[in-house]
Amino acid sequence: MNQGLISKAYIVSGMPHSYLTPEASPSFARLSEAYAKIRREIEESDADLILYFSTQWLSILGYMFQADPSPEWLHVDQNWHQLGSIPYKFAIDTAFAQSYAEEVDALGYKTRLINYHGFPIDTGTIVAQKLLNPQNRLPAAIVSCNMYSEKDETTRVGQAAARALQASGKKAIAVLVSNLSNRYLVEAYDPKNNRISSKKDDEWNRKILDLLAKGSLEDVSQCTREFARQANGDQKFKGAWWLNGLLGQSNAFNGQVLAYEPVWGTGAAIVALTPTQPVQAVALEQSQSSEEGSQAALVEELTDFEGRSRPHTTAPVRAERAESKLPAETKLPANTQDAFPDFEINSEKSAEPVGSYPHARRYGDLLFLSGIGPRQPGQKEIPGVTLDADGRIVAYDVRVQTLAVIENIRRVLESAGSSLEKVIDVQAYLTNMKADFKVYNEVYNEAFGKIRPTRTTVEVGALPTPIAVEFKVMARP
Repeated sequence: MNQGLISKAYIVSGMPHSYLTPEASPSFARLSEAYAKIRREIEESDADLILYFSTQWLSILGYMFQADPSPEWLHVDQNWHQLGSIPYKFAIDTAFAQSYAEEVDALGYKTRLINYHGFPIDTGTIVAQKLLNPQNRLPAAIVSCNMYSEKDETTRVGQAAARALQASGKKAIAVLVSNLSNRYLVEAYDPKNNRISSKKDDEWNRKILDLLAKGSLEDVSQCTREFARQANGDQKFKGAWWLNGLLGQSNAFNGQVLAYEPVWGTGAAIVALTPTQPVQAVALEQSQSSEEGSQAALVEELTDFEGRSRPHTTAPVRAERAESKLPAETKLPANTQDAFPDFEINSEKSAEPVGSYPHARRYGDLLFLSGIGPRQPGQKEIPGVTLDADGRIVAYDVRVQTLAVIENIRRVLESAGSSLEKVIDVQAYLTNMKADFKVYNEVYNEAFGKIRPTRTTVEVGALPTPIAVEFKVMARP
């Protein structure tokens, strides 16, 4: 069958142990053997290049593309230097690098072609190249992993690779270099007695591998956030989003898990995906719309760094924000065509603000909520508060109030298209820390114990209304 733009795709671990010391552990040896099986498949393929995406080549502003035709150096991993050095030399498809960068440019993300002697290639890509393509039979293409990008942006960058392949008329082997769980053991141990850092991580790794064994890459993409949260996925396991975008956001694959082993506590796997229908490119105007934004885009909008001397044309920013996908309560400003989201959010499901401020404001890919207390919409009475004739507090129940505060936060977040699960920071204000902290903390833990946002709790002399607790929250859309 004609497999279209991608003949095979692989997910591999970039830990150096399977290359430098496979004899040190049965686990390392099994990973090395699985790598060898893939190498033989690649050698028999009709692909024109190998396309690498490694979670170990990190970028902050946009994306970098290796454009040195023959990068050569001696590499020592910063974490595992005791294992020894790795001399390497790549053959890079520079024409494809240029084409790929231009496709990502067209999305509005900053790009840079890297072409100078000695620029370091990351451990993961080097290990994969040494074990899969040691003689440079196929030229390589390498793109960086933006450490702040989220699902939509990373998927788009994968889609851009498919368009670059289509434009070049080439067929590729796709290689995602990424661990599954990425929690390291902190104590010394014998490599022969390898283990995953926790039972929980192992269980989540196996859930992901079960899906991959069925060829369900799109399903993996949909649950990547939860996997990353539960098992400390390698760079949020965002490489799955890139691969899913490249391969057409589909479950149409034959999957095979060739190895799953622990390496110093992390979950290292070797997985093969064979398309069961031709992989085609998605046109730019049909690519996944921007529902989330990204912190990388936020940073890039505020700076011109890296954008002044690129050797290819930069297209204007095209990040979309579709009005139809925003909640009804969201108030958009007049300049809705701006690529950088900045607008107010007011929820009809929460009590009216007591001042000149909205319930929340979206700025870039973050939601900032105003201070929220326990007051309810359309009600004069405040939950958990008894007042005298002069409006002074006679008695209050901090448990009831804290529950009401969290419920109000949930309503505002849902009006903004978000949820409690996306809260990343909480600032809590109590009027009586000594008397109320224990109960407030119990209620808080029930709501946020598994979400684990950062938190600051302070005592204040008073709050603007007769209440004992108020939260200020930051969340992702």
